[in-house]
Amino acid sequence: MGKVQIKKKSMFIDMTAMSDVTVLLLTFFMLTGNFIKKEPVQVVTPGSVSEIKIPETNILQILVEPSGKIFMSLDKQQDMAATLEAVGKEYGLSFTPEEVKKFSVFQTFGVPMKNMKQFLALPGEEQDKILKDYGIPCDSVDNQFKAWIRNARATNRDLRIAIKADQSTPYSVIKNVMSSLQDLKENRYNLITSLKQVSDE
Repeated sequence: MGKVQIKKKSMFIDMTAMSDVTVLLLTFFMLTGNFIKKEPVQVVTPGSVSEIKIPETNILQILVEPSGKIFMSLDKQQDMAATLEAVGKEYGLSFTPEEVKKFSVFQTFGVPMKNMKQFLALPGEEQDKILKDYGIPCDSVDNQFKAWIRNARATNRDLRIAIKADQSTPYSVIKNVMSSLQDLKENRYNLITSLKQVSDE
C-alpha cells in the first residue's frame, strides 16, 4: 500500500501588525526627538559635574568661539524676526519682509549690522560658508552684542540666557561677555557644559 502524501501548504505571515508598530515607533521618535542646531563653529565645552538641564524653550544661546567671535540663537522664529527689526531700527536699518523671513529661520546668527543686508542677500550655502568669519562685535567701540541682548529681552521677557563657550576660550573673552550682560543687569545665566564622570573612590 503506497504512502499517503500530504499536500504542503505555503506559509503566510501577516506583517500588518509589525508594520503598524514600526510606524508608531518612528512617529514617536520624530515627535519627541530634539534636533541639534547647526552651529557655524564647533566648540568643545568644559566638563562639569552639574546635572542641571536648561529648559528647551525660551532660550537665548550665546556661542563663544576660542578666538572671541560671538554668535547667538533664539528658539522662536517670531522672536528672531522682532529682534532683528528692533536692532535694525536702533542702527538706522530697515528690512524687507523677505529679509526678515529669511533671518527668522536662521539657526544661529552672528553678523555685524553693517554687513547684515549683504549677508541676507546671499544664497543659503554661501551664508553657511562665511558665517564663521564674522561674529557679533562686543568691544568698547561698538558693542552690538548688548543691542541684540537688550532687544531680545524686550521682545520676550521669559528668555533664559545660556552661554556655550569652548574650553580653550581665554577668560578675558568670557569676562567681556559677562561684563556686557552685567551692564544690562542680566545677572542670571547658565553655562553650558558637558557632563564629567566622577570616580567613586
